[in-house]
Formats: sequence, structure tokens, C-alpha cells
Amino acid sequence: MNKKTVAAALSTVALAASLSACSSGEAATESASTTSCTNKIVHADAPKVSVWAWYPNMAKVVDNFNNSHTDVQVCWTVAGQGAPEYAKFQTAIQAGKGAPDVIMLEADQLTGFELQNALVDLSPYGAADVKKNFSDGSWKDVSQGGSVYAIPVDGGPMAMIYRKDVLDKYGIKPPTTWAEYETAAQKVKDAGGPAFGDLGSNVPAALTALMAQKGAVPFTYDLADQKKISIQLDSQPAKDVLNYWAGLVKKGLVGTQDQFTTDYISGMVGGKYATYVSAAWAPGYLTGSGVGKGKEKGTFAVAALPQWDASNPVSVNWGGSTFAVTSQAGDKKLAAEVAKGLYADDASLTDGWKTQTIFPLNQNVLRSAAFINNRVDFFSGQTANKDIYIPAENSYKGFSYSPFTVYYYAQLQAETVKINSGKVTGDEAASELQNTMVNYAKSQGFTVN
Repeated sequence: MNKKTVAAALSTVALAASLSACSSGEAATESASTTSCTNKIVHADAPKVSVWAWYPNMAKVVDNFNNSHTDVQVCWTVAGQGAPEYAKFQTAIQAGKGAPDVIMLEADQLTGFELQNALVDLSPYGAADVKKNFSDGSWKDVSQGGSVYAIPVDGGPMAMIYRKDVLDKYGIKPPTTWAEYETAAQKVKDAGGPAFGDLGSNVPAALTALMAQKGAVPFTYDLADQKKISIQLDSQPAKDVLNYWAGLVKKGLVGTQDQFTTDYISGMVGGKYATYVSAAWAPGYLTGSGVGKGKEKGTFAVAALPQWDASNPVSVNWGGSTFAVTSQAGDKKLAAEVAKGLYADDASLTDGWKTQTIFPLNQNVLRSAAFINNRVDFFSGQTANKDIYIPAENSYKGFSYSPFTVYYYAQLQAETVKINSGKVTGDEAASELQNTMVNYAKSQGFTVN
């Protein structure tokens, strides 16, 4: 199986929606051409690097970069958020033209594009110069062996957001283990209270992260041996997690509503759920939706993600984006400078975290007194960064993603729907998922270990 074979196979996969830390809802553009910039070019004589990105505050970020650089200018357009952008990028890969010089990609999507030779190894272009700015885990997410295929920007260390009023009403302390979580959920249900949490079928990345927390390694893949992949979706840890959540659903302790919908957000803000197991960027959805109209302030707090073994805590990540240089970049060295420097300056990073647009991965922010000691309004003045999110990010070990993340997420979503409807157990869902993914991988030319 050569790279062309794999590329052709991967291009047939339907690109499904991928939820992440960042969203904008801006209209998609159709071209990577630097004649269609949506931003102002400050230094007209400087060479231009085209960028696709959808961060909500990207206009400020690009202006900050262009105002501080006379040697290069960013020409920015929005090619869609997540899946729509990936689809356009895949089309450009197949056509051999039309891709931007620099592209925003979620970390879990990198491997599939790396395999197609669509991304540039940044190690010859000074990637090591910025490695010190990131945790080992976030750097692992963008690396393959000695190669580095993107520069991290934001991430999603997971924690448990909870409604203080609900837990106080029922005399419950934030659970520190998943066993305590279930006990607390049962107590609230027995007292006639709201659902304790939610198993939305449309958040397969979150469920995968929770499986990893238990010790599951769903995929092991290395570009150095492109023909081989290990798939362990029916391992005992994976089954344990699926069975756990299936049990909560069966007992009526958690809801089964898709997340990120208006109904879900209004339910969370309105007290329909006691907890929200999510990432550091989640408050931005609750406050930025307009659904709560400010009513959400003062009612929420955050605690560390419940653990399977409190004496051996494990941090996991959901979401987060990067900047990668595409193989179609005209000047790869210059594009690499943009990838390393865009959304890396103090002004952009400060705007990002203060508006809850991103959870920055840059250690210059994570070590700053302003970020560490920030009392988060959404969390009733809690120093959530210092207490919860920074320790979670710095102890995150990274994750091994597959070359077909989108297809895998679609299959996990389908199995979660079956769990929520009571059609399968966690064990059955894990076995079905394993069989489906092994067969799919083999059909695409992989040897499965």
C-alpha cells in the first residue's frame, strides 16, 4: 500500500461534522488565492501567505500579526469551520491546487492528511524553536517520530463543570471518582432532581478521551510503517467506559441529548443537568450562545475530571486546533514562520483566553500570573485555571490518532445512539466498533495488528 493508494482511499470518506474548541459560523470562501483576503494588508510590498482559519477572533489575530511584521503578510479567509474546511482541503489535495499555504486543523485530523503528503514536516523550518512553549502532550499530538506537522494553538483539558445550586441543594460534594459520580447521580434522581449529566451521541471525541482516561489505546499508528495499524476498541478499558455510561443511561441517571444544540445549552443553563463533563473551552459555548442571557453567571463551578483511580489521576484532552503548512505552499519557509508566529503573540493569546475563545497551550500564557490567578466570572470567581485546567494540561500525555478519525467518529456515534436507545450494551458496542473499524482498515489496504 503506497501513499497514493491510501490517499485515494481516504478521499472517499465522507467528512462528518467535527466538534472542537472553536467555532465561528462565518460563511465559507472558495479560494486560497491571496487576492481574496478578508483582512487588511498593512505592508503591500511584503510577500503574502494565505491562511485558512475559523477562530472567532481571527480578524484581531491577523491584524496583530500583520501590524508587527514587515517581512510577510497574512492573507486570511474562512473556508468553513471544521468539516467544511476539511472537505475543501481534501478537494484541493486531489486536484493538486487550491490549498492555502497555512491551514488550521484540529489535532485529531492531522494524521489523515499527513498520510497523503498534504502537510509539510516543520522540523527543518525551526519547529524546535517553539517546542519549549508547549507541554509534552500537546507537542506529541502534532508530531510523528522526529517530524512535526503543525504548531499547537489551543487545547481542551477536560474537567467537570457543575451547577453549584444543584449540588448544594442535594448536599453533594463534587465527585472525585466515577464511582462517586454514579452514587451522586443516584442520590439526585432518588430525590426527584435533574439528570446528573449527559451522554450525547454527537461528541465521540469526548467519549474517546474518556476511554483513554481508563487506559484504552484505541489506535496505534506510526507513519514510519504506513501499512500497519493497531486497533483495540474492544479492550477491557474501552468496554469498561462504554458499560459505565450505558449503565448510567439505563438507570436514567444521565440524559441522552445531543450537545451543542440550543436545547442542550438552554437545559444546561436552566438547571436540567447537574454536571457537564467537557473541555476548558466549554464555558465559551454556554456564555457565547446568548441562550442564558447572563443567567448562567454565578451558578457554575468546575472540578477536576472524576477519576477511575483517585491515587493515579489521568488527564485527557478534547479538541484543540493547530496551524499546519500545506505541501502546496509556495514558500514553505515563510509559511512555517507564519504557522509558528500566528496566534503566538501576547496580544492575541490574551484576547483569546479573556474572551474564552480558546484555552491557550502556549506556556508563556500558562505560566503568566494574569492567567494563573484569573478569577473566572463564569465560575463565580473561581481560579479555575490554577486549580483545574493548567494542572490538567501540563499532565496530559498526548494521544495516538488514527488516519481515519472522521470515519471512526461516525461509527462511534452510531454505536452511542444504540447505547442510548437500549439496543446494545457497552460490551456489544465495543465489539461491533472493533469489527467495523478492523474491516474498514483492511478494506483501505492496512494490515491490522
